[in-house]
Amino acid sequence: MSLNVSRISASLQPAVHADGLGKCYQLYPQPIDRLKQFLWRGRRQYYRELWALQGIDLEIMPGEVIGIIGRNGSGKSTLLQLICGTLTPTCGKVEVNGRLAALLELGAGFNPEFTGRENIWLNAAVMGLTRTEIADRIEQIITFSEIRDFIDQPVKTYSSGMYVRLAFSVAVSIDPDILIIDEALSVGDGAFARKSFNCIMQLKESGRTILFCSHSLFQIESLCSRALWIDHGKLMAEGDAKRVVSAYQTFLDRSVLAATEQAVPAGDEIVSAPLISAGGYAFGRAHLDKVVVYIDGKADSDAIVISGQSTVRVKVSFVSDPAIPCPTVAVTIHAMDGRTLTSAATWEDQVTLERTLNGAGQISAIFERLPLLKGEYLITVYLLCEQGIHLYDSASGVATLHVRQEGRLQGYFAVPHAWKAN
Repeated sequence: MSLNVSRISASLQPAVHADGLGKCYQLYPQPIDRLKQFLWRGRRQYYRELWALQGIDLEIMPGEVIGIIGRNGSGKSTLLQLICGTLTPTCGKVEVNGRLAALLELGAGFNPEFTGRENIWLNAAVMGLTRTEIADRIEQIITFSEIRDFIDQPVKTYSSGMYVRLAFSVAVSIDPDILIIDEALSVGDGAFARKSFNCIMQLKESGRTILFCSHSLFQIESLCSRALWIDHGKLMAEGDAKRVVSAYQTFLDRSVLAATEQAVPAGDEIVSAPLISAGGYAFGRAHLDKVVVYIDGKADSDAIVISGQSTVRVKVSFVSDPAIPCPTVAVTIHAMDGRTLTSAATWEDQVTLERTLNGAGQISAIFERLPLLKGEYLITVYLLCEQGIHLYDSASGVATLHVRQEGRLQGYFAVPHAWKAN
């Protein structure tokens, strides 16, 4: 009864409140400068300051799912560590109301000399469970982690996947009010990835507060109601996830364009990065089996396409466990610098895929009279869960489209239009 009262009380105040939060690091050119700084007692400065986070004001209410986006080194992980209490702020304060579980990095908090079972006791106690609660849940944790055969072995003998399974199982078992997920932590592969994803979705649906840090803008927009964009330690934008993601994507596109113009002299060829072959890498019990791209009925992965005339068909075959819901498929067309120009997805178009009894299926995305203007473009295919959020598999750059056109129109697309004299 006391737990319910606590949660009702907590719901009346922010789950997380930050006021003027900042974190500054002192960077010394060489180790001896630390000693000099100590001896001079601040009368001289032998270091330079690096503000990883600065002036963050934030209020997150119970039940919100917050996405945190930004480039590498922008301060996202620093913010999460300050909220978790694993870092001490240089200025400002942060208050957390409710039981918190965090997945910040692989095996954080594990003692490598302890067994898996001993680490469960240690970590669950640190997260606030009593001995009775741990004893009641330990079998559930071990079962969920799927490493029972190794649970009494030192975790230093574990593979990275076993580390991840155990860390995730402990974190979600404490029935957290607030769950923090940094994308630096993967939750394993195969069926365990699907099970972990379902667990996170259940926490979301039950009204738990979730902070989700990811470079996957698609997942941020799909999972989160609100998003925070951090750059160089400062909060650039906050609000509706779709609006913030759109602003951040525009910022990335402009950054890529500026970098391209500086790095590539006029007339030089831009060479694309190595591509993942069709078939890709499975991220669950479903994977792409074959992807074939047809240009005007002819299979071709490096084809000439006539703007406004050619029909492009992307035929996708997949294999999945019949026990899981039927996957969904998405196809994107993007520029050589990685910018996504357009996409199509079966869940958005309310198309239901069909499978054989053994879980195999196929579907084609058809782009008639492709309106792309002259240039080179890449096609990428994704296999996702039934909700179009959890990624099972992907195949990047399955085909390169060399688009030719008549006339001198500039841009990426020929958009239907008309001229009218006023």
